[in-house]
Amino acid sequence: MTQAVWGSSAGAGLSRRAILVAIAAVSFGAVVLALISQHAFDMQPCPWCALQRLIFVGIGLTALLGLVWDGTLLARRAVPLLLLLLCGCGIASALWQHFVAAASASCNLTLADRVLSASQLDQLLPEVFQPRATCADAAVDLIGVPYEFWSLALFALIEAAALWLFIRARRIAD
Repeated sequence: MTQAVWGSSAGAGLSRRAILVAIAAVSFGAVVLALISQHAFDMQPCPWCALQRLIFVGIGLTALLGLVWDGTLLARRAVPLLLLLLCGCGIASALWQHFVAAASASCNLTLADRVLSASQLDQLLPEVFQPRATCADAAVDLIGVPYEFWSLALFALIEAAALWLFIRARRIAD
């Protein structure tokens, strides 16, 4: 019955591996699009933008870990839970960026700045993770939608996929 509902490895439904590959591709693709926006269209990132890039990288790496660490039920539950946690952080950061940080004159020394500084990625990979604009200056729209809402939508989409993976792991275990 479980195979009929969730699909078998023969392809009756979306496989866990295909979903993890899609999550990794969407996550890394979001970072690539952000870098294109920055370097080709001069849309410089604020600290919250850079933090969201870091979260997308974390999601992508977690999805890849899920592909490698696939043997146990613990892995099948832990990876989706970690994805859910990271997506929750991403959603919170996108909402904070839009409703709080973009309305403030300075977003210096915020949680986003502290996380980036602690990771030292802003120094190790400045072209990717170094904030180069204030939150107010980085508030731009793409097709009439604030950039951070595009990020929010991707985080929500990935969160839905991660929830599906978690539920699927529970049903297979039962």
